[in-house]
Amino acid sequence: MLKLEALLRRLPPTHSKVPLIKEELGKRKAGFKGEVSLDFPLDLIHKKKYFILHDLRLPSGPHYLQIDTLLLSEKFILILEVKNISGILYFDTIYKQLFRVKDGEETVFPCPLMQIERHEMLFKEWVLNNGFPTVPVYSMVIISNPHTGIKTIPSNIRLNNKIVHKNNLPSKIDSIEEYLNQNSLPEKFLKKMIRMLKKQNSEADPDILKRFQIEEREILRGIHCPDCNYLPLKRLKRTWHCPECRKNSHNAHIQALSDFYLLIGDSITNKRFREFLLLASPITATRLIKSLNFPHSGANKSRKYTIVFQDSDK
Repeated sequence: MLKLEALLRRLPPTHSKVPLIKEELGKRKAGFKGEVSLDFPLDLIHKKKYFILHDLRLPSGPHYLQIDTLLLSEKFILILEVKNISGILYFDTIYKQLFRVKDGEETVFPCPLMQIERHEMLFKEWVLNNGFPTVPVYSMVIISNPHTGIKTIPSNIRLNNKIVHKNNLPSKIDSIEEYLNQNSLPEKFLKKMIRMLKKQNSEADPDILKRFQIEEREILRGIHCPDCNYLPLKRLKRTWHCPECRKNSHNAHIQALSDFYLLIGDSITNKRFREFLLLASPITATRLIKSLNFPHSGANKSRKYTIVFQDSDK
């Protein structure tokens, strides 16, 4: 989401890719909101019995297995795929599609049931390939919007154990717990599995320019005004000045560096710093970069700085 937001800041409003980027950002925000909304029902379960991991991305052959939320216990493992979709949802079990009807308009989505079935199969393979005992693995599609209607095609098909409103999740977990009589995963194996999952987890870091087929030369240069968003600011007497709203800022360059980091890369030279920020003076550029205490390598004109932000800088 941060990369998409930075890309929108750095493209002209008339750029042909702006509608696609806005659509993707909207989907990402809705998905993130749905995942966050799951925190409350998960807090209701007995925390001592369960371990919960979010946003896992595990190697699976030449690809990756991506899981929204993974719940682990000594009795079973539960894969949760969260969907934040409003309207009336029709799960077509024949053609494996998801239809959404909202405001009289019908939209077709990939079927999340097929997605969780695949996740379940791949995770079972991961358990075996990493030398763990066989453990029951379940999966569910969690509908995060409590006002979303759920129907099936054909209408007599029951999927109440696979498609669950988020508020019903604790009771579904309790049902699985009661159904299973014995533990399958001793505590030492469970903790070892969690350590291995964390170790193998690989956070996605997509090249956002490549994804949308945008050249670096299309990116707008300069520093945005933190008050009115005007671009570019001017450097006057150790401050950034906005010719539009007349306000000054001492650290507006930090947001520009963040955009560079998200869109282009995590290393920068004095020359590239000046080019991206539209700054003429190499001395001023050096002073600004040094003030951020970035790690660096090389000397003189070949010196490269690694962009690393502290929480207080963001």
